[in-house]
Amino acid sequence: MAAGMTKTALIRQMAEKLEMTNKQAGAFLDLLAETAIKETKKNGLFIIPGIGRLVKAERKARMGRNPQTGAQIKIKAKTVVKFRVAKSAKDAIAPTKK
Repeated sequence: MAAGMTKTALIRQMAEKLEMTNKQAGAFLDLLAETAIKETKKNGLFIIPGIGRLVKAERKARMGRNPQTGAQIKIKAKTVVKFRVAKSAKDAIAPTKK
C-alpha cells in the first residue's frame, strides 16, 4: 500500500508555498482541524470549499448479524461523521469518462 502525505510533509509544503514558517503552517492546520470538529459538532456541517464537507448523521437502530456465529444482534442507534467529497475535487481527481 502506498503511503500518503504525512502531516509534516503537508506543513512543509504549505510553509514553502505560502512563504511562512513551519510553525505558522502547523498552527494553521491545527486551527483548521479544531474549527472543523467544533463546527461539525455544533451545527452538524462544516464545508471546506473545493474539497468537501463534514456532515454529522444519525444512524437508526437496526438488526445485524454476528459474523462469527450468524446470530442476530441489535445494533444501537448512534451518531456518525461522514465526509462528502466536493464535485470539483472528484472531477479533478477522477474525471468521468464519456
